[in-house]
Amino acid sequence: MACSSVFKFNATPSSWIAGQQSVNQRSGSAARFPARRAFVVRAGSYTDELVKTAKSVASPGHGILAIDESNATCGKRLASIGLDNTETNRQAYRQLLLTTPGLGDYISGAILFEETLYQSTTDGKKFVDCLRAENIVPGIKVDKGLVPLPGSNNESWCQGLDGLASRSAEYYKQGARFAKWRTVVSIPCGPSALAVKEAAWGLARYAAISQDNGLVPIVEPEILLDGDHPIERTLEVAERVWAEVFYYLAENNVIFEGILLKPSMVTPGAEHKEKASPETIAKYTLTMLKRRVPPAVPGIMFLSGGQSEVEATLNLNAMNQAPNPWHVSFSYARALQNTVLKTWQGRPENVEAAQKALLVRAKANSLAQLGKYSAEGESEEAKKGMFVKGYTY
Repeated sequence: MACSSVFKFNATPSSWIAGQQSVNQRSGSAARFPARRAFVVRAGSYTDELVKTAKSVASPGHGILAIDESNATCGKRLASIGLDNTETNRQAYRQLLLTTPGLGDYISGAILFEETLYQSTTDGKKFVDCLRAENIVPGIKVDKGLVPLPGSNNESWCQGLDGLASRSAEYYKQGARFAKWRTVVSIPCGPSALAVKEAAWGLARYAAISQDNGLVPIVEPEILLDGDHPIERTLEVAERVWAEVFYYLAENNVIFEGILLKPSMVTPGAEHKEKASPETIAKYTLTMLKRRVPPAVPGIMFLSGGQSEVEATLNLNAMNQAPNPWHVSFSYARALQNTVLKTWQGRPENVEAAQKALLVRAKANSLAQLGKYSAEGESEEAKKGMFVKGYTY
């Protein structure tokens, strides 16, 4: 692809660069103080489309429905209601979700697993077309999962860069317009400098490859809830991780206007003795974002990470009580689906009721994105936490 350029900026003031070059000319200083170069963000053939797609997903009162669980994880969900993990059952559940009438009133994007991207309804309508009919942008999970990171403190790294360009091109042809790559950082395990750098570099390479192939990358370094640490420790780690992520995004010439973020909220560890209020979580989370995330980024689409349905909605609502530099919204899986699954129970006669339950949760989070949500009248089921120690997708 030709390297024409739009969006140019200097990472360092020119006066500093000139002075630094002078310093580098002194004996022995070049290795210690290398001259800083200017970053140039390339404008590829998809730039305008990427920016448009990102803005479409990050539209007022809307968020993302994440149904990109692997077949194994989807099987665990189905097993919780007594169903076998078969393609037929997975297709039936995803059809329930993706054909919900009026879903597009609250949902602007849906992250799919590869199997789902190529599936159709029992009537033969492609799931991608079901989403388009509701003005919902189809997305696709592109990573290949977590594996142990050698040399680390029992930490993980995310695989899937091999062949990503060709897979992304095929996903685009199938109708996907954004992508997701999830890596994780564990506070009880450190995190080590190696794990943070590996997470940031992998996300940056994925983001560049996605943009090259027309997909808006969702950048997701999930800081796991596991641990008994206070909220201040989570803030410290989150700031460190996001500083590294944005450094490598810039190094890889990623267009910030054409990405979306999927961060964890800044909360205490799930096993910490004191719970934080939504107002406290909002304060710490927005502090981290304002210190680390450029306003050029269109949308912050939070993951729920094992919070209860109501907790995730209350925390999002607290973050939208005043204007933010970005669209602050949701990209929830369990926090949108938990009640839906239990309502459905795998029975055809329960599909309509389950779809109504999905709309209830989607509307609640839509209101939270606008800062207008109230938890009054929420069910006890929606208040139950869903944290699972060492949870994997």
